[in-house]
Amino acid sequence: MAQIESLFVTRLYRAELAEFGKPVDQDELQSSCYSIAEDDEAGQNWCEENNYPGYTSYASLTDLPWRFPIFADIVKALDAHVNDFAQDLEFDLDGRSLKLEDLWINILPEGGMHSSHLHPHSVISGTTYVAMPEGASALKLEDPRSGRMMAAPVRKKQARRDLQPFIYLSPKVGDVLLWESWLRHEVPINFAEEERISVSFNYRWD
Repeated sequence: MAQIESLFVTRLYRAELAEFGKPVDQDELQSSCYSIAEDDEAGQNWCEENNYPGYTSYASLTDLPWRFPIFADIVKALDAHVNDFAQDLEFDLDGRSLKLEDLWINILPEGGMHSSHLHPHSVISGTTYVAMPEGASALKLEDPRSGRMMAAPVRKKQARRDLQPFIYLSPKVGDVLLWESWLRHEVPINFAEEERISVSFNYRWD
């Protein structure tokens, strides 16, 4: 009898941010994101110059945990989540650790999107969600083998989840999602009338 097994599994971590660390007031976090966006002229200029919809602090601010204590609380929780995920991935860290490299705000208005990309210089990347109004974009994850399937037929619409070429996740406010940084992902067009707000991050092996 034939034996079929799954190899080279792609892992995805999903949990509530509040499972670790000090509980985060989501209303305070949302207000903090807007306050930073309003004051960050360098970030506003970068978004305008690069035709980036909405706002991101990725290219302008590197000290969010210093500016607002609530971001320091988030980092403490994320450190624990990332450690949990690293254990699941069975990484041999060789006495070193995974440390926060970047932490940035994303505010995506109606009609905005973030095209497909990956984070090549990091180990684990992810996002925690601050505002997800009805109709807000899901997170779209792409099968990393897609570029090697040039002659393959498409999958059936009802194919098993682990065989689908794309997975769409609709996180809730307060969720944290983690994945290995080589996994290509995107945020499709935001159809919500209200803004979609998230805080994204990268961890490096230090």
